[in-house]
Amino acid sequence: MSSLDILADRYLNYLTFEKGLSKKTIESYSIDLSRYLQFLSRKKIKNIVDADTSLILKHLIALRDAGLGSRSCARHLVTLRGFYKFLVQEKVLEYDPARLIDLPKSGLKLPDVLSVAEIERLLKVPDTGTLLGKRNAAMLELLYAAGLRVSELVNVKFLDVNLEAGFVRVLGKGSKERVVPFGTHAKKKIEDYLNIARPVLLKDRQSRYLFVARAGKPMTRQGFWKLLKEYAQRSGIKKKITPHSIRHSFASHLLEGGADLRTVQVMLGHVDISTTQIYTHVAREHLRQIHAKYHPRG
Repeated sequence: MSSLDILADRYLNYLTFEKGLSKKTIESYSIDLSRYLQFLSRKKIKNIVDADTSLILKHLIALRDAGLGSRSCARHLVTLRGFYKFLVQEKVLEYDPARLIDLPKSGLKLPDVLSVAEIERLLKVPDTGTLLGKRNAAMLELLYAAGLRVSELVNVKFLDVNLEAGFVRVLGKGSKERVVPFGTHAKKKIEDYLNIARPVLLKDRQSRYLFVARAGKPMTRQGFWKLLKEYAQRSGIKKKITPHSIRHSFASHLLEGGADLRTVQVMLGHVDISTTQIYTHVAREHLRQIHAKYHPRG
């Protein structure tokens, strides 16, 4: 019996003899723990210390993708939270990684995400042989590369982008500023747009916004939504595609690639990928290295 199995048995015995839970409830907890331990085994995790918050989240997303309903996922999270709380109580762990994952009253709602292949299909749709196609391709690349909200994307200023360093400065919710790295794919698309399309679209006008529409004004959120809807239809992808689903895909792909949860939180400027409430300072150079290493288009 592995050390993980032993810990699971200790927890189930605790629920049986100290908490006095019913046989049916114990069976339910046992099934949930068994699925989690199987997941850890597939990930080559042999020590519970190595199972962090991001790994728990990946497991929950995998359950959702396997067809488990939101209520069942929520129940599964309850099991894992109880298990980890017990391990801290027994001093097996110093901290509880499951406590970082919130449980909404309506049940656990995990984000809809596109696969890496689907994202790449979508990014290839804009016709970069046209001026507007160059602009739209650059917008889509930056949206995914930096995990931006649509309101943040359309309000990016020309001076907010540092192409040499590969960063974009973003003003998020609550006027909180963050700096997010982006990869070479986005850099090339933005350079192409800036060198060829933007000067022609401006027609000798001046604009402080990076992505311009008519008369040098920024594109509206509604305008970008309309564009994305059109590109989604042309891509042939059956899933519902919104700017926010692309943002969720950015976060999920980084986590699936091995990035740690707190670093992704900093890049998002929000906690909606796991509804956690912890913010950690991470150096910009470290963010850039993490993005380059783990983002599919880094």
